[in-house]
Amino acid sequence: MNQAQIYRLYGIDTAMHLLRPGAKWEISNSVITRWDDPRPQPTMEEVREVMEKIKAFEDSINTIWLPEQWAELTGQPIEKKEAA
Repeated sequence: MNQAQIYRLYGIDTAMHLLRPGAKWEISNSVITRWDDPRPQPTMEEVREVMEKIKAFEDSINTIWLPEQWAELTGQPIEKKEAA
C-alpha cells in the first residue's frame, strides 16, 4: 500500500495561529489584507518559514491510515493487493 502524504496541519491558518495566536486577519494572493491585532503583523516570509517547519514535522511522522480513513480523506480508495 503506497500512500502519499496527507498534510493535516500544514497551511497558512496553522502558521498564523502559531505566530500570532488569536489574531484576526485576512489574506489574498499571499498579501495580508486585514490585520486586527495589536502585535506586529508577520511577514509572508515568516509565515512560509513556519509552514515549512510544519511540513517537515508532518513528514517526520510515519502515519499509517486505515483504508476507510484514506478513502474519506482523499475520496480515493486504496487498491487492495490480491492474495497470490
